Amino acid sequence: MSVAIITGSAGLIGSEAVKFFAARGLNVVGIDNNMRKEFFGDDACTQWNLTALQKTVSNYTHFSCDIRNYATLEKIFSQYAKDISVIIHCAAQPSHDWAALQPHVDFTVNANGTLNLLELTRQYCPDATFMFLSTNKVYGDTPNSLPLVELETRWDVAKNHPYHGVGIDEYMSIDHNKHSLFGVSKASADLMVQEYGRYFGMKTACFRGGCLTGPAHSGTKLHGFLSYLMRCALTHTPYTIFGYKGKQVRDNIHSYDLVNALWHFYQAPRVAAVYNMGGGPQNSCSVLEAINLCQTVSNEEIVWHYDDTNRIGDHIWWVSDVRRFQQDFPSWDFQYDLTRTIAQIYTAVKETQEMGVSYA
Repeated sequence: MSVAIITGSAGLIGSEAVKFFAARGLNVVGIDNNMRKEFFGDDACTQWNLTALQKTVSNYTHFSCDIRNYATLEKIFSQYAKDISVIIHCAAQPSHDWAALQPHVDFTVNANGTLNLLELTRQYCPDATFMFLSTNKVYGDTPNSLPLVELETRWDVAKNHPYHGVGIDEYMSIDHNKHSLFGVSKASADLMVQEYGRYFGMKTACFRGGCLTGPAHSGTKLHGFLSYLMRCALTHTPYTIFGYKGKQVRDNIHSYDLVNALWHFYQAPRVAAVYNMGGGPQNSCSVLEAINLCQTVSNEEIVWHYDDTNRIGDHIWWVSDVRRFQQDFPSWDFQYDLTRTIAQIYTAVKETQEMGVSYA
């Protein structure tokens, strides 16, 4: 039986991929050592999600392994080598701010860890499909140089610009700009994934995510925007908006829709593919708009404060143009809109509260 290796398997996208690929008959090998808790504290702990996977997914095997440890990874790859058909690499240090606190850890996790997985794929299962969860932050702050227009509750790109109404495509330069250290480490990994495809002829893809979200997110102040915002609503925790008048825009894609895209790519893989993958214009919102949506869904008021200092390298406006992926895979489409996604997040956060679930 085919084996899927999934890193970050207890996280938002990793756990969704575990359930999705296992339900379609693959044996899933998960790699996750809960570094999210180390990065962001007890609230970000993914143990609750891992426990749920182990209880409900019978064809799931878990390894608590650090992707920076080549020798340990090699034991896993050698054990399953003849059966590995797909590697889904979700594990990462995902925060701008945290990267600046510990640059060496950020780079070794994001860049060196990705290199370890690519090289082991080349050595043990070169015909497997390798899919990497990259980020829109590989474009640095170039999106901030677009002709942006300030509206009542959000920024938007000017109506006469090619990106208006469709989003940013994959041809935007990733050079000559400020990325944040996180953006640099992810760009390094992104380029390496492409290079292993082009240089060695491997089936690789970079999915440059917008705002990835869903009910399995362990959202925290530094990462997991909508999940953390909903938790603030239900726990009456004050929320802080950082810069841009709270009108900065993100497009939000439900974890199911993203993983469904990974499945489509796995069915007909390409070499060194690159896709911007987010919710598109129809699933975009500003921070102010997200606060209103969360208040409407939860029927709770969110107390928020404003800090005029924006995060370094942060985007004022990001909306993904997903048309390249839709051209290559026309049978794929969104199953979740923003309202339905936020409603699911509300239910998940509410249930964990009522059940007294400890994230640690």
